[in-house]
Amino acid sequence: MEGKTLIFSAPSGSGKTTIVRHILELWPDMEFSVSATSRPPRGQEQDGVDYYFLTEEEFRARIDADQFVEYEQVYAGSFYGTLKSEVERIWSKGHVIIFDVDVKGGVNLKKYFGDNALSVFIQAPSIEELRHRLEGRGTDSPEAIEKRVAKAAEEMEYAPLFDRILVNDDLQTAFAEAEQMVSGFLGK
Repeated sequence: MEGKTLIFSAPSGSGKTTIVRHILELWPDMEFSVSATSRPPRGQEQDGVDYYFLTEEEFRARIDADQFVEYEQVYAGSFYGTLKSEVERIWSKGHVIIFDVDVKGGVNLKKYFGDNALSVFIQAPSIEELRHRLEGRGTDSPEAIEKRVAKAAEEMEYAPLFDRILVNDDLQTAFAEAEQMVSGFLGK
């Protein structure tokens, strides 16, 4: 185990990516861990920037080759995971790794990294607000939104498994709370 890691997890639409981007702007010695996925890109997502986009077959081959720190089949045929090579790439620069992952991935990463990780569960103030945010994105079909909302209700049960819970009902307040958590963990 080399360095420290920050794990931000949340149901889709809770604001975790916005909070992670904010943290990255403030800490230049921190680097975003790009996850791998077998789902196709959404909107303007780019390979190697937002995700490493793999086919389902490529993803399964990497699982068989033990190339993941953790992975999860989030939906049928839709895998997400953290490549060991990504962790090694970031730590080789002496950087702190910041993860923006689904809830089960966050729990698995915390188990893997232990006390070298701070895990933060971000939640929207309500399921209805979550639905509203997902609809506002304009990236998913109504059916996909319903699937995500149902999954979010299940994911909320994982919140107690995280070191900290951050309710994102006001973005500026959430930013300030996230900054305080990160500063405390990194000792800065």
